Amino acid sequence: MSALVIVLPAIDPVAVSVGPFAVRWYALAYIVGFLGAWGYAHALLRTDRLWSGTPRPDPASLIDLVLYIMLGTVIGGRLGQVILYEPAYYAAHPIEIVEIWNGGMAFHGGLIGVLLAIWYFARRFKISFLTISDLAAVVSPIVIFLVRIGNFINSEHWGRPTNVPWAVVFPEVDDIPRHPSQLYEGALEGLLPLVVLGIVAQKGGFRRPGLLTGLMALGYALVRIALEFFREPDPQIEQLPYGLTMGMILSAPMAVGGIALMLHSSRAKRQLQASRRGQMPVAGESADPAQRKIELIE
Repeated sequence: MSALVIVLPAIDPVAVSVGPFAVRWYALAYIVGFLGAWGYAHALLRTDRLWSGTPRPDPASLIDLVLYIMLGTVIGGRLGQVILYEPAYYAAHPIEIVEIWNGGMAFHGGLIGVLLAIWYFARRFKISFLTISDLAAVVSPIVIFLVRIGNFINSEHWGRPTNVPWAVVFPEVDDIPRHPSQLYEGALEGLLPLVVLGIVAQKGGFRRPGLLTGLMALGYALVRIALEFFREPDPQIEQLPYGLTMGMILSAPMAVGGIALMLHSSRAKRQLQASRRGQMPVAGESADPAQRKIELIE
């Protein structure tokens, strides 16, 4: 074993314990992540210049949105793991379905749950679905980053064997140096989109509903597909023929959906600009519609 290889120390999965109550690192990642996302979303909604008249939810309603998304993430993520990855195991051990503190959350299942939560919120508060999804897309990388750190601490979703200097040995797995793929995902699925989407939002992204959602979907899908080459797939539930993995297959529709949303956003912007040009009077015409009608009759 190379002297540069990092051996992950044994980390107690319980982060905070008070009497019989214990909060695990995995749960803490979600709690802190959602609080951070709520604070960031609140700041974005209060910045008028980012929206330029685009209808948006009241900051006070964010409590409802965060609650719905939390439920969608947990329920959807867990059911995604059960249905997409380990249906046979959980059919034999149904009581373990509710033991989410032991890990086992599928991102793509959580995404479906989040989309349903956004749809319900948008319908209840009569705000565009794409506007809410854009807001969620900008702040969600905070949660993704922290959850990936939780995966690293839990020694789950580890990487493939490697000899790179920053390889990590996960003693709970084996003594083979591996890619710390959880950290790769935290950086490229969390920190990178947090910065990129933040910049696009500052440049007017919220004024083009669907653009930020499309960027997040496409970016996440491409990164996830690329990082599957560094992540060790479970041969029983993730490994597919021809070198493919379940993560690659589930990410492909996200990429297509992301491109479609970006095209939709671009087309909607052109239509809006054309509509505004059609409403603007040309030189010598009156801006008053009634006066313009009289001028046409004359």
